[in-house]
Amino acid sequence: MKKVIVASKNPVKIDAVKRGFEKMFEGIEFEFLGVSVPSGVSDQPMTSMETLQGAKNRAQNAQKEVPEADYWVGVEGGCEDSLEGMEAFAWAVVHSMDRMGKGKTGVFFLPEKIRVLVQSGIELGVADDMVFQRTNSKQANGAVGILTGDVLDRATFYIEAVIFALIPFKNSELY
Repeated sequence: MKKVIVASKNPVKIDAVKRGFEKMFEGIEFEFLGVSVPSGVSDQPMTSMETLQGAKNRAQNAQKEVPEADYWVGVEGGCEDSLEGMEAFAWAVVHSMDRMGKGKTGVFFLPEKIRVLVQSGIELGVADDMVFQRTNSKQANGAVGILTGDVLDRATFYIEAVIFALIPFKNSELY
């Protein structure tokens, strides 16, 4: 059985990593463990590069925390202002002893009320809770779930990035 360390105790991130691995590697048994480690970036990363760095840092810090594993995974959500509005997305980084993969979700745009709160320094999950009168939505359906009416929830949104990050592991002869 392969051991996968998820660099978060957030059940949404653990579920997304589990589902991504199971989709990419059917028939292989995995054990998943979440550990709380720092991202080394802002609580709310505000660029794609900062968000990617946070995911990398989380995966590396998870390896330091639990070195006896096969894979370490960091998932980091971020925002970035663009000419079209404030984008929301996430990066996933998977690494093993000999390789690394990274993947990014699609992008969706945040409503103006939330954009203003995030620009003022409030983390996206807190801004969602304020605007939509929720509690701890980042450990539930998140902004993407709230805004799509749960057509996509936060875990489903992250699965895509995890799958993309696993491409070099599924195609090791090419990477």
